[in-house]
Amino acid sequence: MDLRTTYLGFDLPHPLMPGASPLVEDLDTVRRLEDAGAAAIVMHSLFEEQITREQLAADRHFGAHEDSSPEAASYFPSETVFGVGPDTYLERIRRIREAVRIPVIASLNGATLGGWLDHARSMVDAGAHALELNLYSIPTDPEETGQQVEDRAVEIVRTVCAQVAVPVAVKLSPFWSSLPNLVRRFERAGAKGVVLFNRFYQPDIDPEALDVVRTLRLSDPHELRMRLRGIAIVWPATKLSIAATGGVLSGIDAVKAVMAGAKRTRAPRATAPSPRARWRDARARAAAAPRPAGPRSLRP
Repeated sequence: MDLRTTYLGFDLPHPLMPGASPLVEDLDTVRRLEDAGAAAIVMHSLFEEQITREQLAADRHFGAHEDSSPEAASYFPSETVFGVGPDTYLERIRRIREAVRIPVIASLNGATLGGWLDHARSMVDAGAHALELNLYSIPTDPEETGQQVEDRAVEIVRTVCAQVAVPVAVKLSPFWSSLPNLVRRFERAGAKGVVLFNRFYQPDIDPEALDVVRTLRLSDPHELRMRLRGIAIVWPATKLSIAATGGVLSGIDAVKAVMAGAKRTRAPRATAPSPRARWRDARARAAAAPRPAGPRSLRP
């Protein structure tokens, strides 16, 4: 089978790429991913809310002793304690862009409309080939309707798409009331792709310690079914590029996502422990897999 496809306007040799993860923090690993055949590099999200909290924490710690004595400067915490600002993220974009020849997709989760726009522009200026807007939010205001939540999301997408010169994809959770309608609205707002689905962090409760416990469960194949369902529902309603993320841990998983309608799949753990072997297996299985009645190519 011809595995060539397009995603966000980029011509790709195949639809397989690693999902957003800390792997992008090491340039040698990024180069290994490219050597192993990754079609693009997707960076983990920059969170505006986290940046704001770190800035406030830094101000609080620096300001606590600044007027206490002439030696106050010696009380200041090391600058390495607070990763304030997006500078590190932007520098990482620049270095990855210089290190590889495949598309680099930056990801952003904003907290304010101005934050979405400012950080998106900075990412493009740093060299990102495309942007992924990670609409990761949990509505908690009982006075805010579902329509208002969707309208705000569409306005974010419209504002960013109007101000940047690179293609924009929207990463969604599975919990929207009418996914096909929302995706069509994103398309009209200027988006070029949609990513299904985001994974929410779900804390647990320790009844003995009487405390909330932070948990991080890695993606597993059982999560793929929800992605397949979402892709199959959205695919007939839009001309956007559709990407699957989460639950893709093997070549067969990637084949399922493509058969459901995805133009691109992300394997969240397909790079460990052997990037080359995993990617080659995924590509080989995808190329050899039978397709339903239809074109023998992923190209439009």
